[in-house]
Amino acid sequence: QVQLVESGGGLVQAGGSLRLSCTASGRTFSTYTMGWFRQAPGKEREFVAAITRSGAPTLYADSVKGRFTISRDNAKNTVYLQMNSLKPEDTAVYYCAAAYGVLARDLAPYAYWGQGTQVTVSS
Repeated sequence: QVQLVESGGGLVQAGGSLRLSCTASGRTFSTYTMGWFRQAPGKEREFVAAITRSGAPTLYADSVKGRFTISRDNAKNTVYLQMNSLKPEDTAVYYCAAAYGVLARDLAPYAYWGQGTQVTVSS
């Protein structure tokens, strides 16, 4: 029902910032909880952040809390991930996902996924 496309990834030095965007084609974007996940080579996909359909509350992984900020603009069918104070361990493919219901850290509730955008943080 929705198609998600991530953008904004790239190469950045440690301590720098990037802003990821995820745009949705669905008519019902505002009804979904949106999440960001990431996966480094050889590692499992892990939760990063999530945001409710109204924009609050939000949920963050401990590893990014205080550095990353998730937000959304339902009028633009877009969810954002502002990433500050980036570290080499943040290097991964970042995925946008849409879920029904409440905030969730696990992957199961997320029914729709983008194809990911690469974020590389150099030291």
